[in-house]
Amino acid sequence: MTRLIEFLIALALVLALFLVIGLVLPSKRSLEESAETNRRMTIVFDTLNNVRRLKDWNPLIPHAANELSYSGGDEGHAGVGARVDYTSTGAWGKGSWEIVENERPAPNGGTGKIAYAITDSKLGTDKKTVFNLEPTGKNHRNVKVTQSYEVTYGWNLVGRYAGMYVSRHVGDAVKAGLSKLTNMLATVPNFDYRTEGSKLTDLKIVDVPAEDLLVVNAGNIDRTNEAIKASIKSNQEWIKRVMEANGLEAAGPLRIVTTDFGTEKYAFDVAQPVRKAGSAPKNAEGEEPPVAVPAAAASAGTLKVTIPSGAPVTHVVGKEHRSATAKYTGFVAELDAQRSAMRAWAVTNGYEVVERPYESWKSGVDPSFDSGTAEFDLYWAIK
Repeated sequence: MTRLIEFLIALALVLALFLVIGLVLPSKRSLEESAETNRRMTIVFDTLNNVRRLKDWNPLIPHAANELSYSGGDEGHAGVGARVDYTSTGAWGKGSWEIVENERPAPNGGTGKIAYAITDSKLGTDKKTVFNLEPTGKNHRNVKVTQSYEVTYGWNLVGRYAGMYVSRHVGDAVKAGLSKLTNMLATVPNFDYRTEGSKLTDLKIVDVPAEDLLVVNAGNIDRTNEAIKASIKSNQEWIKRVMEANGLEAAGPLRIVTTDFGTEKYAFDVAQPVRKAGSAPKNAEGEEPPVAVPAAAASAGTLKVTIPSGAPVTHVVGKEHRSATAKYTGFVAELDAQRSAMRAWAVTNGYEVVERPYESWKSGVDPSFDSGTAEFDLYWAIK
């Protein structure tokens, strides 16, 4: 009996000590980690401001697409209100990350901020993580990313004890995540697609219909305007001959499909969307729409094309797909930089570009080389 009483007294002392220490421990915990990247502020902000990209670098949520669902924000699930919910059989359990506040950096430089509210199955409430972005380095060319994390335990004494290890359980994940984030950002073309006065506009995702194309592989051409222009016009003549032989007409502007844009050579294809002559859709007045407006060829997949002997032309049926697209007005020599900028926009918004990019030359061949006001529509297919 004496031993039982001693045991109960010892247990009571332990419980009392547990309560006293628990009450002394902080009811809130916070931590902070930083990393630096040489990507443009626009790229860093847009990456962190889009919940679709979290799975690619954040160890605190699952990475499997079938365990994630997106809602809120803009069309691409970016900005305040954008949310990712996850349900996992692994260590993550069930939870969500939602953007509750953001401050976009000024175009002429400045700091940025993105705040997330977090729910998960771990101890604690009112969980929040904030990313503060600050220009740093020589001429402010780099960006310092500082991630803070806060959690409240209130009167949950078990939670207060768990808070003693938050720097290990969460802090290590935050540190690893920032390292993975900077590595991921290094793969993004370092072009600022939101720079003030940019000629690249109307960036968006569109559905591209199936269509019939006549294509010529131009090969590897010297990277001079004269050589490229001559090649395009020569191949365009081959395409015109095939169109005339098959009773076809243009279903949209000429396209240039880029295979490789090297320092000395440019490998590309010349492509022309086509349809049967007279098969264009009519408008309300019974008139055909302008050729400059891309349209699906009604016969896509069924158009029969006979290629004359010796003609280096191929009939290709382009499949229906989704694509990143943008409008550009300027010199043809700047197209490669604009392609890279559009790819940077697509990647930061959580899309993976595939296949080869192409441009619709809406102003024609000669004006595109001779004028700084030529108009192009850029496309790059996405998964």
